[in-house]
Amino acid sequence: MTTWTRHAPRWVVALVCAYAAGLLCVGSVAHLSDLLRHGLHPYGWAPDWLNLYWSSLALFDTLAALLLLRGRRTGIDLAALIMATDLAANWYAAYGIQHSTFLDQPGLQRLTAFAALVLGTAPFARRHLRPAVATPPAGTPPPPTRSM
Repeated sequence: MTTWTRHAPRWVVALVCAYAAGLLCVGSVAHLSDLLRHGLHPYGWAPDWLNLYWSSLALFDTLAALLLLRGRRTGIDLAALIMATDLAANWYAAYGIQHSTFLDQPGLQRLTAFAALVLGTAPFARRHLRPAVATPPAGTPPPPTRSM
């Protein structure tokens, strides 16, 4: 692995996380808007499971954005999971259901670019983010207990 990938500056990681959090918020607002206007099934042409998945992103996009802004590894992990599954769902919808092409779907183009950013930077950003639960380094003795 090259030096720059092991030692990415923190400000670059912070910028990528802030950018990803902002775009996740945009997605969250879009999914929340669809949910409020049309309920759990905003896309009549899509199967129920796909509608429910997209509706659930109103919650998961928000959660991932908040975790990223707090500098948590679970934020980048959740964002990567969301992007991989959302990209797969949207490609399926475009090709399998709508019989469309990539060039006819500007939303799919933008989502693909965002997924590439998140999935491409996640392994490097993850090293700079805090774990969900702080664990002491291996070999560290446990803290002393108080006796009454």
